[in-house]
Amino acid sequence: MNERLRLIALVNESDESFATLCQSLGISRKTEYKWVARYEALGPSGLDDRTSARRVFAHATPAAVVDALLELRKEHPRWGPKKLCARLITLGVEHVPAASTVGDLLRKHGLIRPRRRRVFPPKSPSKIHVTEYPNDTWCIDFKGHFSLGDKTRCHPLTMTDEHTRYLLKCEGLLKTDSAHVRVHVERAFREFGLPLRIRSDNGPPFASAGIGGLSALSVWWVQLGIFPERIEPGCAQQNGRHERMHRTLKDEAASPPAPSRHEQQRQLDRFRHVYNDERPHEGLGQKTPSSKYTSSRRVMPDRVRELEYPDTVKPRRLDDHGRLHFRGTKTLVSPLLKSQLVGIEEVENEKDEGQHWRLHYGPVALAEMTLRDKVLRFEKAR
Repeated sequence: MNERLRLIALVNESDESFATLCQSLGISRKTEYKWVARYEALGPSGLDDRTSARRVFAHATPAAVVDALLELRKEHPRWGPKKLCARLITLGVEHVPAASTVGDLLRKHGLIRPRRRRVFPPKSPSKIHVTEYPNDTWCIDFKGHFSLGDKTRCHPLTMTDEHTRYLLKCEGLLKTDSAHVRVHVERAFREFGLPLRIRSDNGPPFASAGIGGLSALSVWWVQLGIFPERIEPGCAQQNGRHERMHRTLKDEAASPPAPSRHEQQRQLDRFRHVYNDERPHEGLGQKTPSSKYTSSRRVMPDRVRELEYPDTVKPRRLDDHGRLHFRGTKTLVSPLLKSQLVGIEEVENEKDEGQHWRLHYGPVALAEMTLRDKVLRFEKAR
């Protein structure tokens, strides 16, 4: 900047020619003419550096189209770029950009929030079993919550026997945490005995994003000798019978909702009675679920027993923080499994023999373990 002002001063005060001045300053005559022209047009501010970025974009979306787009989005905040484009064209707006450009414009003006990244638990460690007898598999889930007349929310917790469709539990809960759910699950165990498996989705409190997809509730099931079976994310059809029951529950016990939680529970109890004892089921040859269901012979124990492992799996107890001490390493497995007995099974590997293992918690395969450079790494169980 100082050199350019000096140039302008010399041009105004010196009698030397442009060529001589340029030679003395070490610049070309073209550059000197440029700075003089800028100074005469804009004054000292004309000597500032200018960006080389374009100020006008030939293919930019016209301002009128952007304004129409933003107004339409505010009227319909749930419409996406494709619907907005189609509506703008219907309204006769010209030069409507592509849907991808519309998305960029909405994002630029703060009208699109980035999606939260969903963390999916590991897939079920085994395939979905086909049931043959009552109590082979119980299904558990929450029917979507709804508001009652007193403005409180009701979260119906439902449990069914997958083979006979028998509705074991139908309870309207205030909260969906593990403590509230466990109370009713335990009552079902004491009334009907224990199933071999419990099938659920991947949401809390039935599963978590931790190792093996275990939650506090599913850890308790494993301790009772129940295998936690999870459907794949986004595959509600794997629990189709239970989901179909939810549709019937909504039609007959929640439309409209009751004025209070007490009244809503009475409706749910009435629905459970009719569903089990009166309503014929086409999948059961027009018989009722209660005519097909029998309680389990596996009685709910007063206290859980220590897990047992086959001879091929070596038991190892985690410390009181849920860490595994193995081959000179100390690695966190899960706080949910503190002081629990896990199993370690050696896995054959042609390239690196003796350095690969599979970690189990009861029948649940938690992870593949690899020991390299004295560091124990966990990978998804195969």
